[in-house]
Amino acid sequence: MARSERKQLIACLLVLCAALIPTPSLADDAGLVLSAEASHKFSKQLTAGFEAEFRSRNDFRTADRVSLGPSVTYKLLPWLKASVDYNLLIDNNREDITYQDDGVSYNNWRPSYWGVRHRFNVSLTGSYKFNRVEVSLRERWQYTYRRTRVIDNFDFDNGEWEDHEVRGKGKNVLRSRLQVEWDIPKCKFDPFASVEFHTTRDLEKTRFIVGVEHTIKKTHAFKAYYRYQLTGSGSDEPNIHMLGLGYTYKF
Repeated sequence: MARSERKQLIACLLVLCAALIPTPSLADDAGLVLSAEASHKFSKQLTAGFEAEFRSRNDFRTADRVSLGPSVTYKLLPWLKASVDYNLLIDNNREDITYQDDGVSYNNWRPSYWGVRHRFNVSLTGSYKFNRVEVSLRERWQYTYRRTRVIDNFDFDNGEWEDHEVRGKGKNVLRSRLQVEWDIPKCKFDPFASVEFHTTRDLEKTRFIVGVEHTIKKTHAFKAYYRYQLTGSGSDEPNIHMLGLGYTYKF
């Protein structure tokens, strides 16, 4: 691919991302995603790995989540692969304040607290490559379970701390991701872009990602990306801009 063609391809990628990503708001949050993974290919079909991840929020100032867990991927066909993974999620849950009927006086305050969730994913990914462009579609069923626990809650009416029960629950989410990757000749960085929809009964959130990946001797893989997460109307979380850095060691 000539240099002029590479420039045109990168320009098309930037235009595509600008068209897909909604206009940001001043109320949007910002955070960081750091991840590290080790994976081993046991055969042409079977790959297993283990990944750890850290996230922040509140304009990079507050730790949001630490997660870790194993994964197994099996190539069913040259263009189709299935994967199963488990993640232990250690979340820093946001504080919650409720008000009296006047909308001004405080009623209850629940400080932020750390909690544990268990997440299981089952995915199918189909891909098609033409020339040096690969398009893939991933459908993922995600189940997350949280156990019941008791936390502190301050009651302003009584002026004292009380026990508050956070009930356990399970949640199912369908995650659909469309991704495009480019393999540019004589270029050390491979760009990619994706859009992913998280659906329960309604559209819960949408993620837009654009980034680059760099591989050294098929062993060390690095990626850097920007992610914009747009939450649905039923969510009390703000939209968030994320900067991501990831490393994978393949042995």
